[in-house]
Amino acid sequence: MEKQKSELSLVLDQLEREKNIKREDVFKTITDSLVSALRKYFGKTAQLTATIDPDTAEMRGFLVKKVVEEVYTPDIEITLEEAQAFSPEAKLGDDLSIPVDIKDFSRIAAQTAKQVLIQKIREIEKVKIFDEFKPREGEVVTGLVHHVAGRDIFVDLGKTEAILPFSEQIRREHYTVNQRIRAIIHRVDKENKGLQIVLSRASNSFLKSLFEAEVPEIAEKVIEIVNVAREPGFRAKVVVRSNSTKVDPVGACVGIRGSRIRVIMTELAGEKIDLIPYNEETLYFIAKAFSPATPTSVKVLDKEHRRALVIVPDDQLAIAIGREGQNIRLVSRLTGWELEVKSEGQKSEETRKTTELVANELLKVDGIGNKVAETLITMGIDSIQKLSVLTADQLSSFQGIGPKTAQRMIDGAKKFLEDNLGYDGTSTPAAAAPAPAAEKPAAEEPAAEQPETPAAKDESTEASNDPEKNKE
Repeated sequence: MEKQKSELSLVLDQLEREKNIKREDVFKTITDSLVSALRKYFGKTAQLTATIDPDTAEMRGFLVKKVVEEVYTPDIEITLEEAQAFSPEAKLGDDLSIPVDIKDFSRIAAQTAKQVLIQKIREIEKVKIFDEFKPREGEVVTGLVHHVAGRDIFVDLGKTEAILPFSEQIRREHYTVNQRIRAIIHRVDKENKGLQIVLSRASNSFLKSLFEAEVPEIAEKVIEIVNVAREPGFRAKVVVRSNSTKVDPVGACVGIRGSRIRVIMTELAGEKIDLIPYNEETLYFIAKAFSPATPTSVKVLDKEHRRALVIVPDDQLAIAIGREGQNIRLVSRLTGWELEVKSEGQKSEETRKTTELVANELLKVDGIGNKVAETLITMGIDSIQKLSVLTADQLSSFQGIGPKTAQRMIDGAKKFLEDNLGYDGTSTPAAAAPAPAAEKPAAEEPAAEQPETPAAKDESTEASNDPEKNKE
């Protein structure tokens, strides 16, 4: 018996050492199991307790009864005379613990205790793992693919198993059992079904962590990753900003001959990465974000609703839009603007058609010929309504229009509107906002008027094109 007790103590020591499960927790589990086994014999109303000697691991069971003058409930009450037979010091009102023989219940108790203990160990281990991994959310870990269930991947992290769900995988990758895999701890959930550690390779945080690991300047906060837009496995755009005038953020992230960026791209299954230097000027920043395309101009269409038009060279329209709209979609997510892209040829053709339609409307006014119509459109007078509200002095300030001709045109415009009540002009977009005749209305903002065009290759780099040409 002593040998068995000694072995139990050794097992408890091992559990406490290896599983960090305290002896007190195990003792409570075993005593609860013993009480449960005893209750099946003594009845549900009986008051039972059990103890274990912490040194010898000896188990004892007790039937607890209250000492009373007259017994009405034998299961929980005992007379003073009977109580003193067990304990001479017993007196009325005491709760007397009467030892019971547990030999016949030890096997049942042992089986029950074993099942409960196993469950308890699992629960304690889950809590321990949760406490260990919850603070590590956002940390990159490495594990081995344990098994594949459907489209989800289960990864062995050593102490526990994590899941890499299909939604957090890189679509172009294929995983096999025992393959080493690197991912970020996306979240740690403790649900009713149990503990779940969710990994991710598709999140922006994973990409940021890779940059922190490969670029010391980012880890040291010299360079900051401002924003990330990503379609995992295909393309990512990373906005970087330097907190030091001596450090080029794009060059530092690329590394000598592309050494740093190449490691990150390889880890992401060849995902192309565009590094974008941060700039507070919205139009300039939008232009830079279109890398590898180089827009010639960016025009705000609706500032309140953040809509803009981007013009690119004819041979870069496909690049600016990207395969299935990928590039423009990423730029829109990165900047928060709704963007429309047109080539210079498309813009020119659109402008030509608009000008032609506006000219045809202006030619309806007496005194306006083709040449005068072109002059008016150039100066921003793109409707008969605008013409009718000008003065002769304003209109005659335009090149090639004299005072008499100006007055005749204004009178003709007013007469046309009187003869055509409800006329609202063309449905084509206006060439420009109304402006005094002495000022030339502002046209589309050209790239030359922006702080700088995105053609400056030393500030915006598509790291995926040719890392050999990139220098730190």
